This record gives sequence, structure tokens and C-alpha cells, in this order.
Amino acid sequence: MRHHLSFPCEGAALAATLDEAPGTTGLLIVSGGNEIRSGAHRGMAMLAQRIAAAGHPVFRFDRRGIGDSEGANGGFETSGPDIAAAIPAFRAAAPHVARIAAFGNCDAASALLLHRPLGLDALILANPWTYEGTADEEASEEPALPPAAAIRARYLARLKDPKSLLRLLKGEVDLRKLLRGVAALGRKKPRAAPDSLAARLDAALAALPCPVTILLATGDRTAQAFTEACHPGAVPVECLDSPSHSFAGADAEWLAARILEKLGWR
Repeated sequence: MRHHLSFPCEGAALAATLDEAPGTTGLLIVSGGNEIRSGAHRGMAMLAQRIAAAGHPVFRFDRRGIGDSEGANGGFETSGPDIAAAIPAFRAAAPHVARIAAFGNCDAASALLLHRPLGLDALILANPWTYEGTADEEASEEPALPPAAAIRARYLARLKDPKSLLRLLKGEVDLRKLLRGVAALGRKKPRAAPDSLAARLDAALAALPCPVTILLATGDRTAQAFTEACHPGAVPVECLDSPSHSFAGADAEWLAARILEKLGWR
């Protein structure tokens, strides 16, 4: 059964939804960009329903200034208090829950890393946002400019494509442009500035107090930028060959299966 409720955060009332289930391990879903708690095309609502049907309670909420919640929208960098307030609200609404894992996609994943609120037992982070600035997924699922990793992948794909090689032999390819692209393949990745978002995410990954898994859609520019800029080290990274930033369509089942697997952590 699904219930709608609210909880306080620094003087604002935040809207939330609980999908009930009998399990003692719950999932807290943090929305990315300026999405409301139901997600793009109701993706997060359907994910919550799927996880709850498997026996795990799921709690979603609109952060301050988004959807049905009060307050001002300060972006993911200021969402630490919202996430921290959602944890006891989840426990109060489902007192049988003993462990809570949190899931976030895009800048919600970055927010969970940066703020690392107490009371979470595991993190599941999808396509973490590493670009400077904010992610507005309502306007676009991907950044306007591709990261260097995407450019390299495109050139490698072209070099392996027989049709592209045939065009090259026929003189239909700009050789100077191709050579510049090939040269870029071997360039060393630039080191992130110490105060950059990517560097801060790396530092957070190295200091995590709980288990974490990173999920990447390898054709998504945000995921490619994360791969380019960050170094997860020993943190498990699971990849899906897909361009879908939000794990839409058939990818939704892969995402749900990965989350359910992680909710079985002991």
C-alpha cells in the first residue's frame, strides 16, 4: 500500500511517499535534478512499487522547493539537511525497518556522496553527476557537450566500423579531423582541480563509512564523464550497455534487480 505524508526540514514541510512492505531493510530514493519524487515518466514511482512488491519498504520525497514541498530550491549541493531529515521520517513511518539503503541517480547520487548523512547502511549510486553546475533533467537528460570519454568512444567505434573504413578508402573522410581525433585517444586525462566536484566525489568515495555500489549506463554522457573524471578505486562498479540516463524501458528491470541484490547486503 502507498501512503502520502510530510515531514519537517529546517522549517519547511517536505512531501513524501511511503510504499509499505514487511521487510526490515528499506530503500530511500533521492530524486535527481529538479525531478519530483515520482521521477521522469513516473520512473521512480514504478521503481518503488517494484522494490516494495519484493518485500522492501520504499520512501521517496521532494526536497525543499521541489514538487509539493515548501522552501527554496537550493540544488543538490544544499540538499544534505533534506536527506538527513528524510531518514528519521522513514524510520518513524516504518518503525520495523532496521536498515536503510539509499539510491540516487545523477546529482542525487552526488548529493548522497557529498553529504553522507548518518543513519544510512548502504549507498547505491547511478550515473553520478560530475559537471560543475546543476543538473536539470527536466530540460535534458544529458549535458549539451560530450565528455572526452564520449568523443574517444565515438572515434573508436568509427575505426572499427567497416562502412567507415570504406568511406576512408574512398576519400570521403576528412583525414585531418580523423587524425586529430585519433591523437586525442592517447592523451592523458587532465587531473581534476582540488576543489572541483569530481575531486570532492573522489575524496568522499575514499572516506565512505558504509558499503557502496556504483551503477553506470555506459552510453550515457553523465556516466562517461564520471568514468573520465573520477577514480572509484575498490568501490564496485556495475555497468549496463545502454544510453539511457534514467534506465528507462527495459533497462528499468536491470536497475531494479541490481537494487534488490544490494538490499540483500548483510
